[in-house]
Amino acid sequence: MGWLSEWRRRRVLARHRIDDALWQAASAPLKFLPRAPKLRELALLFLAEKEFTGAHQLPVTDVMRVSIAAQACTPILELGLDWYRGWRGIVVYPGDFRVRRQEVDEDGVVHEWEDDLAGEAMPGGPVVLSWDAAAHDPAINVVIHEFAHKLDMLNGEADGVPPLHAGMDRREWRAAFAEAYDGFCDAVDRGRDTWLDPYAAEHPSEFFAVISEAFFREPRETKRRYPDVYEQLALFYRQNPAGS
Repeated sequence: MGWLSEWRRRRVLARHRIDDALWQAASAPLKFLPRAPKLRELALLFLAEKEFTGAHQLPVTDVMRVSIAAQACTPILELGLDWYRGWRGIVVYPGDFRVRRQEVDEDGVVHEWEDDLAGEAMPGGPVVLSWDAAAHDPAINVVIHEFAHKLDMLNGEADGVPPLHAGMDRREWRAAFAEAYDGFCDAVDRGRDTWLDPYAAEHPSEFFAVISEAFFREPRETKRRYPDVYEQLALFYRQNPAGS
């Protein structure tokens, strides 16, 4: 039914647009956004196909929707909206939210705890975001972070290896990321200051999400510090935000 989706998308683009003032209000604070006109079109399609819900009676305004859509569409600018297939919902909390975790250790003991989160990507389900973090936390980009997880989950459990394109070498991806991740974890373990958020050491999937944030927000520094990882991300996202 791919032809039907394409027909619907062409119809949306023919009949609707994001108002200039609205686009400016939502995108102007996000200096890292690509200035390609097709980002605006992709964001419009994203808004047509995804459903926003405000938690705790939060009113999700048009500016909030467009801001999230523009950021979410930045990683898939050259990939297309089908990379966000299989789910519809985006839940927006006013601030950080709490989730209950459960884990069974190797001895069969059940451990339960609560996490305070700024975002979470549910396998097969919605993306959950803190608007306070999305709008006011300069240290992270929770939108790109969680949508990178969605890309990672397309081929199963998030493991830091999203579905790679034909012609990409899986061994080269793994080698570049393993070296960077191991070195980063060692720096965190030693208590050294790190350029990336130390949360990236939690798991290879978190390292992929955090460095995806950096790839779009601070591409030149990412390329300088992690040239091999930058090269792999440029191949995957089919973008080169650092330029030549």
